[in-house]
Amino acid sequence: MKEYPVGMYGGKFMPFHKGHFYCIEKALEQCEKVYVILFYGGADEEKILAKDRRDYLSVAERKRHIEQAIQEKFPKGNVVLKLIDVSPCRDTKGEEDWDAETPLVLNAIGKMNAVYSSEPSYEAYFKRAYPWATHILVDPPREVYPISGTKIRNMNTKEEQEKWMI
Repeated sequence: MKEYPVGMYGGKFMPFHKGHFYCIEKALEQCEKVYVILFYGGADEEKILAKDRRDYLSVAERKRHIEQAIQEKFPKGNVVLKLIDVSPCRDTKGEEDWDAETPLVLNAIGKMNAVYSSEPSYEAYFKRAYPWATHILVDPPREVYPISGTKIRNMNTKEEQEKWMI
């Protein structure tokens, strides 16, 4: 038996890359089941798409990449992808309101025991949103996969980008 029955890892995944996949692998080492939440329709995504409309950034392509990676690596069904449209969850300035998104996550997956990220700055939100769950940081300095979606989007060639993507 693993330490946690249910874990959750979420993001925009613009694009889904090896660092994201690594976090899922680490979550699955500790959890019986891991929900991967693809958040779409948010203000940050809108800003990125206003500058960059490459195919791999579309919701459909991100969903396809994640599903394919999950099916190939975790065929037992213990990693489950859920999509959550957060466009109705914006504050009065049009920015993302994570507190408004929390009920959508709970409706989609129920209570989780562990929440995974690589961002120490998310701790306050996770404590507020999911006080019963443990926030587990996975490689916050990004030493295993020194990459981010922003870095990939800023790369000059498709070959450079594909080196990091799943």
